[in-house]
Amino acid sequence: MPPPKRTFLEDRVTGALVGAAVGDALGGPVEGYSPEQIADRHGGPVHGIVGPWHGDAWRTARPIAPYHKGDGHVTDDTLMTHALVRVYAAVRDHVDAYAVADHLVPDLMTNPRWIPELEAEALPLHRVFLAEKWLVARLHYGHVDPREAGSGNIVNCGAAMYMAPVGLVNAAHPEAAYAEALDVAGAHQSSYGREAAGVFAAAVAAACAPGATPTTVIDTCLALAKDGTRAAIEAVADTAGRHRAYETALRPLRAAVAPFDTVGPDYRAPSLGARRPSRLHAVEELPVALGMLLIGDGDYRATVLGSVNYGRDCDSIATMSGALAGALRGEAAVPSDWSKRVAEASRLDLHAPARALTAVAEEVFAKDRARRRAHEQAFTALTGGTP
Repeated sequence: MPPPKRTFLEDRVTGALVGAAVGDALGGPVEGYSPEQIADRHGGPVHGIVGPWHGDAWRTARPIAPYHKGDGHVTDDTLMTHALVRVYAAVRDHVDAYAVADHLVPDLMTNPRWIPELEAEALPLHRVFLAEKWLVARLHYGHVDPREAGSGNIVNCGAAMYMAPVGLVNAAHPEAAYAEALDVAGAHQSSYGREAAGVFAAAVAAACAPGATPTTVIDTCLALAKDGTRAAIEAVADTAGRHRAYETALRPLRAAVAPFDTVGPDYRAPSLGARRPSRLHAVEELPVALGMLLIGDGDYRATVLGSVNYGRDCDSIATMSGALAGALRGEAAVPSDWSKRVAEASRLDLHAPARALTAVAEEVFAKDRARRRAHEQAFTALTGGTP
């Protein structure tokens, strides 16, 4: 018998998760560098999967040792995204900050997995960045209220980078995705880092809607985003609208987002004001990912390559833009030669998380519908009956 036909939802979920992983793998080896440095190193813009920046010396070369970034290896962005999928698979309903404490943290601490950048099986906790180790320190050892545990952490895109599953479980309902992601991210981030997580989840949910376009996705983000995050998206989108190719937009997009970014011009030497709470600022990654989506008109290859060649935190930018382009156009939009190579090099089944999350999304929708009908019946009784 032929395999059952894939639903629109499953195609969008698969496109988003596979697209995010491929973007992550493409961006990893050039993370932290400028567009000019990337072009000098590779003889022009990066057009696909490339090797480590320092070649075979990746184990000892600073500042990224001992991580094998390149050759199709995903980074912590994908490891965390898949970890959140596993939380949904365990809870089988909407999740919150308490689910992070009850499921995500133990997973990071106790379940060894293949870590592509280490070329070894290890606890995910040993790979994730300090901002993600914060989850373990605060929730497992500090016993902090999960909804408040993100306060005090450095403010960055650490929570936003893995929020695509929240948008996919709330596919075509960006307002619900925004609210759920804000709750989930409260365990990890505060201020504009938490806001970016909510807006990114909303963007993914909006991208899943039938008939969605890059413009409708950005309009949704502007309708929900607050403070500096909204201003940064608006500024970057305005600049992106003047460009038809990423090559001419790399510096203009950086100039547009710079007033809102606290890291400063030297990505590897952040300013003293970097990563502190503020209502005026925004993480750089989300607005740039949205700008690249607009410039690429939703085309996966153009969107992700623009994100990669932007440099700076380009693995996270390409993770986000790859998820958005994949959610807009489905799995077919992701070049199959890229996804095949990333899956093989990273020793990951990129489709299994998508199958698992699609099943959860369908179950959650059925539960939401039952809850909504129960509420309708109760409200009808409240407004139509006599006391």
